[in-house]
Amino acid sequence: MKKQVLLFTGILFVFLFGFKVESMAQLQIPAASPAAFVSQNVGFTKISIDYSSPAVKGRKIFGEIEKYGVTWRAGANAATMIEFSTSVSVGGKNLRAGKYSIFITPRESGDWTIHFNGKGNSVFTYMKDGKIDEEALAKDDVASINVAPEKLSAVQERLTYTISAENNKVAKVSMAFENVKVSFMVDTQVDQKMEGFKTAF
Repeated sequence: MKKQVLLFTGILFVFLFGFKVESMAQLQIPAASPAAFVSQNVGFTKISIDYSSPAVKGRKIFGEIEKYGVTWRAGANAATMIEFSTSVSVGGKNLRAGKYSIFITPRESGDWTIHFNGKGNSVFTYMKDGKIDEEALAKDDVASINVAPEKLSAVQERLTYTISAENNKVAKVSMAFENVKVSFMVDTQVDQKMEGFKTAF
């Protein structure tokens, strides 16, 4: 009987130890810049942003980690992607339904530039001799807009994108990180689409 108890205890130990090791093997170390996603329906359009969210961690981001005048990937890891389910207008320029990568050029003074890359490229596609080839990058912009950066009163520890529906015709898309927030407006062209419906019937 004693031998049976010892044998059972041994088998149970091996099983539980094996289960614990397997469970630990399935755990992954948390990403330094975790994946994030935000989506909002505005008018007839679904706007989605897929990005990675780096943290400040006591560092100076803009002006040091991300140099002024150098185009930045507007996130971390893979390219930050924005998707429109229907055609929209950004900065007075029409963009077809589809996915675009977003880049941002920060500046020490004056407006920052937000780029919409029509090829969905990573910013590193435009690296040449260790530097971003700004001219080549600009050629693949389907739209680029200049926006005034807003100074935040408190540090935004993690990069965060938000989309607000505004009047359910125009969306306000914002990126906040460190002590800066930049926003741009997306006209989902509700009135034009309504006119299209009317003429179709």
